Amino acid sequence: MSLPTPSIEYGLLSPLLIVFGVAVAGVLVEALLPRAARYRAQLVLALGGLAAALVAVVVLGRHLAGTGRVAVLGAVAVDAPALFLQGTILLVGLLGVLLIAERRIPAAEDPDGGAGGLDAFTPQAPAVPGSVAEKTAARAGITQTEVFPLTMFATGGMLLFPAADDLLAMFIALEVLSLPLYLLCGLARRRRLLSQEAALKYFLLGAFSSAFFLYGMALLYGYSGTFSLTGIAAAVESGTDTRNASLALIGMGLLAVGVLFKVGAVPFHSWIPDVYQGAPTPITGYMAAATKIAAFGAMLRIFYVGLPGLHVEWRPVLWAVAIATMVVGTVTAVSQNDVKRMLAYSAVAHAGFILTGVIALTDSGVSATLFYLFAYGFSTLGAFAVVSLVRDRSGHEDTELAHWAGLGRRYPVVGVVFSLFLLAFAGIPLTSGFVSKFAVFKAAGEGGAIPLVIVGVIASAVAAYFYVRVIVLMFFTDPPEDAPEVVTPSWTSTATVTLTAAITLALGALPQPLLDLANESTQFVR
Repeated sequence: MSLPTPSIEYGLLSPLLIVFGVAVAGVLVEALLPRAARYRAQLVLALGGLAAALVAVVVLGRHLAGTGRVAVLGAVAVDAPALFLQGTILLVGLLGVLLIAERRIPAAEDPDGGAGGLDAFTPQAPAVPGSVAEKTAARAGITQTEVFPLTMFATGGMLLFPAADDLLAMFIALEVLSLPLYLLCGLARRRRLLSQEAALKYFLLGAFSSAFFLYGMALLYGYSGTFSLTGIAAAVESGTDTRNASLALIGMGLLAVGVLFKVGAVPFHSWIPDVYQGAPTPITGYMAAATKIAAFGAMLRIFYVGLPGLHVEWRPVLWAVAIATMVVGTVTAVSQNDVKRMLAYSAVAHAGFILTGVIALTDSGVSATLFYLFAYGFSTLGAFAVVSLVRDRSGHEDTELAHWAGLGRRYPVVGVVFSLFLLAFAGIPLTSGFVSKFAVFKAAGEGGAIPLVIVGVIASAVAAYFYVRVIVLMFFTDPPEDAPEVVTPSWTSTATVTLTAAITLALGALPQPLLDLANESTQFVR
């Protein structure tokens, strides 16, 4: 039997090809350009590539007009959900790159006597923390620019992850998005040992989750004889191989472990607080937003395209995971004294809220999940952008919650913007978070998951306590003697904070255009 001739549909793959092409070009820039010219070249290249890829996504969306197609022998699906998620990832990536590009460094604020300030990245990654080589690089004003091509490679993997219609392509996407993030988490300029510890934990636990995913792939292949999600779905629907049905169930469970780890669901969430706290804050914001979007997109495709015939088996499991995730994330966040760790456990709780949309197993569940991912991505990125501006007298980020007392009174604009993001996380009306939670709870209720909705509403009410507690602390508490300061950023961070706040408010006041787009983006190609 002759194999089909491989073909690559360059037009359908144009967003991916643009991003990966820019990532490769960024590596060449690091190799060929003088150090002084690299930062500007990398920033222009990254922003230009993401903008071009976003235009390509819009053009593809209009060209396909809701009809999905597959490319590369069925390995990549170019359909409405994939294009919606890719567009969201690229928009978040654009603002994430702007935040990562922050390099305003007042010399007076550098504890090493060098260029100091807002630059979140170490000037010399291979150097031992606190060593003479690292201090010399800081005094020389060396700027870390390798982060741009690494971010572009991670973004390319995120674009492929929710579009992969083949488990092998999905695993490759998982590794491509993960490996650069392992490196980026260890590049913090200050608290270097904490940053390197975060990177090592993320790498080791990520490797375990990838192994589970790979073993699940092998078992599903053994059951169906194919890596294609549509082929696996056909094998499940036919039900002819009842003797090996356990292969499908165990493979499904192992596959779920891999994606649940990436979204930070309980009990696979243990890496999130340490990694979020130790990684450079711009990377934390980018990773918290974009990785969750890509991973939930892949989860939707696995369960809605590949394993809908096993919904009787996987829905109860996801019910338990969603309830545990909402409860553990909410209860644990209440006791946190560090802003980044509080936001980390908040991210865990939000993973549970989003899971309620996935569990619905309806078109409204898909559209609600897509809307939630869009809204949550921008609010999360904006919140971490604000955190990166709060510094103590030595120039370090001050994330101790008690030190934020009175911050809103001394810096009203920063206090109001951060409060907006917190209110969105709490699901207060006139913010994007309210519409998001209402949409997923409504979809879950229509799908028969009323008890799950009740748990979600109670968890949201409890979560509102610790969000409002921070707002009260910032505006109605006297500042301590060693109160931190808000450092004036450059235009890149200012643009990120401004745009994310505007989107958060706009989606709360006028959500209908995005809701309509999400409702039109529910049909997977099969």
